[in-house]
Amino acid sequence: MSAEFELGMIVATPGALLDFGPALIGELLCRHAAGDWGDLDAHDRRENERGIREGFRIFSAYDTPVGRAWIITEGDRFSTCILRPEDY
Repeated sequence: MSAEFELGMIVATPGALLDFGPALIGELLCRHAAGDWGDLDAHDRRENERGIREGFRIFSAYDTPVGRAWIITEGDRFSTCILRPEDY
């Protein structure tokens, strides 16, 4: 899969690091960068497509065996954060 946009600096919350681990985090980041937004509705998917074109925030959500993961890439593409919803 090729990246649709730059991820910038990758950061994660302590809870995400503990729950998801490096292998799952890597897999989810690859999906996010390739435009696989996970478990989002049509509206949020359209917002992500707009975000890529116009430089806005990009958001993905994934249900994993160990819980829900969110990935947020900032509009300026400076950073991407992986976190659990309760970390937000």
